[in-house]
Amino acid sequence: MPTVLFKVLFVFVVLAHERRRVVHINVTDAPTAQWTAQQLVEAFPWETAPRYLLRDRDAVYGVAFSSRAQTMGIHEVKTAPRSPWQNPYVERLIGTLRRECLDHVVVLNETHLRRLLSDVPHLLPPRQNTPLAGRRTRRSQDWWSASTQGRIVETPMVGGLHHRYTRQAA
Repeated sequence: MPTVLFKVLFVFVVLAHERRRVVHINVTDAPTAQWTAQQLVEAFPWETAPRYLLRDRDAVYGVAFSSRAQTMGIHEVKTAPRSPWQNPYVERLIGTLRRECLDHVVVLNETHLRRLLSDVPHLLPPRQNTPLAGRRTRRSQDWWSASTQGRIVETPMVGGLHHRYTRQAA
């Protein structure tokens, strides 16, 4: 991602395949094998690492990354060269991030890009990542009265490109 001063920033994304949720995301201007290996540790602390990791053949995944993955008990599965369709969920997430957020904003620096990515609705924390998380169902006795009382509050996100609407308690 280019910045306002034409500095190129790289975004590292770890996506859980079973629920297609973002596990970890970080930004750097100089990705190295040591940096990516550290991101792997931050994404899967306390022995929560998956058995398999599907990744592309980028040079940033060097010996340090492979050895860290091996010590964590992760088997690396590499996609074929120049075959983005072999990892479609990550490719779709990247496309969505670009279309809905990054194509409409001029990124200032690493901190700004991190804040933008943390504000995107698709990257909510795991407990809120399901479509019905925290919502009442129609089977609840007080569903209708609870959903029609209180003031609606608009919270701008991503510099005003998106908004989140919530109802305050009456």
